[in-house]
Amino acid sequence: MAKAFPTDNPFLRGYHAPVNAEADAAHLHVTGEIPRELCGTLYRNGPNPQFAMRGPYHWFAGDGMIHAFHVENARASYRNRWVRTPKWEMEHAEGEGLSGSFGNPRYTDPKLFMLNSTIANTNIVWHAGRLLALEEAHAPFALDPATLAPLGYETYGDRLVGPFTAHPKVDPVTGEMVFFGYSSKGRFSAHASIQVADRDGKITRAETLDLPYSSMIHDFAVTRNWIVLPVFPLTGSMERAMGGLPPFAWEPDKGTHIALIPRGGTIADTKWITAPASYVFHPMNHFETADGKIVIDVMKYDVAPLFPLPDGKPSTSEPPSARLFRWTIDPTGAANGIKEEQIDERAGEFPRFDERFCMADYRHGWIVSGNVTHSLRGQSTADGIVHYDLATGATAAWMPPPGDRCGEPVFVARADDAPEGDGWLLTVVYRGAEGRSDLAILEARDVAKGPVALAHLSSRVPAGFHGNWRPGPL
Repeated sequence: MAKAFPTDNPFLRGYHAPVNAEADAAHLHVTGEIPRELCGTLYRNGPNPQFAMRGPYHWFAGDGMIHAFHVENARASYRNRWVRTPKWEMEHAEGEGLSGSFGNPRYTDPKLFMLNSTIANTNIVWHAGRLLALEEAHAPFALDPATLAPLGYETYGDRLVGPFTAHPKVDPVTGEMVFFGYSSKGRFSAHASIQVADRDGKITRAETLDLPYSSMIHDFAVTRNWIVLPVFPLTGSMERAMGGLPPFAWEPDKGTHIALIPRGGTIADTKWITAPASYVFHPMNHFETADGKIVIDVMKYDVAPLFPLPDGKPSTSEPPSARLFRWTIDPTGAANGIKEEQIDERAGEFPRFDERFCMADYRHGWIVSGNVTHSLRGQSTADGIVHYDLATGATAAWMPPPGDRCGEPVFVARADDAPEGDGWLLTVVYRGAEGRSDLAILEARDVAKGPVALAHLSSRVPAGFHGNWRPGPL
């Protein structure tokens, strides 16, 4: 018998509460006018547990559910499906949850632990003709782009080494996809794989980097000449997990260590720099200056949110917030560290930009404002979408009514050759007063005027993580 979800976990209530139905809506009602130039599908991924977890639930641990909004001929449709991973299939057959968060062996049924299944709940990308649902501890899981039906693990002809990050970087010049995987030699191992797949999906590079300690490395940066892998002191420990303590915990005394790996070299050519403890889930963009310095714009936390100290006690009295900083690194070693400049005071997360300019100097970026990692927020919340003009320093924001929550903004260019930032932002907005969601379409460089169109759902899209746009008809 499926057990009811716990009522004492804020990440299982309100905006974060899972939905237990899959749906198809062929014709969403629209307010405003959807631009006729828009043709494609926004795929959004996020945790939506099928059953209650065994042991403590963590927001990052729910089964993946894809929410697909297809836009064509000024019309919008919607489909949602769980990612039918081996874990999902086993639990669905059993009719109950069999796992602990992060597959914690203390709580997970041995047969599910041995299955070592992905939950595929963090991101979804389109590369080399494949739609891939991602998390960061397993291989990608492929889906049919029209039906969202499962196609199984993508192992690149069995050449994939270890797990696959939720945040690969696609070089818009070469078409290469650069990716890594932490704990690449087993759970909580202090190793990371560094890999590259070409524009056709063939792996051309696969190496393993030794790390100073086991770390949860959510994202990284890539420039024309460098792969930048940050090792932050959010550490993993099997010993802790088996002892009933946090599998991942904040240990600031270990400091931050950043690997600079040449794209044109090997792991043997890696340079390391050190920095004070901090945490970054997501960079915005990353590029090199004319004199060879590495620039990375990041949403930086002073303390990693959502994770405790090794003994299980909270790491802070109040939930930490991320703010936008610019990091500049000299790979010549003339300065062992990071030059840091704060760009904005406001809290935010989920930075995005015009990814045609990935790995290049750029002007336009967008974030979700507010503390998105804090679940205990009610009608007084003030989430919104912020646009940064990094050339002038100007900012603009669209703020929906209090209690509404914005998802990650995804940029879609007006045309392939349109100037940087000329296009639309797509974001899924939770309407707190109504308990349902909308797809909002905004002019990317004029977000303050609000959506040009809203496609209305009668149901709710729960709090999620990342998504991307696949252009063209289904």
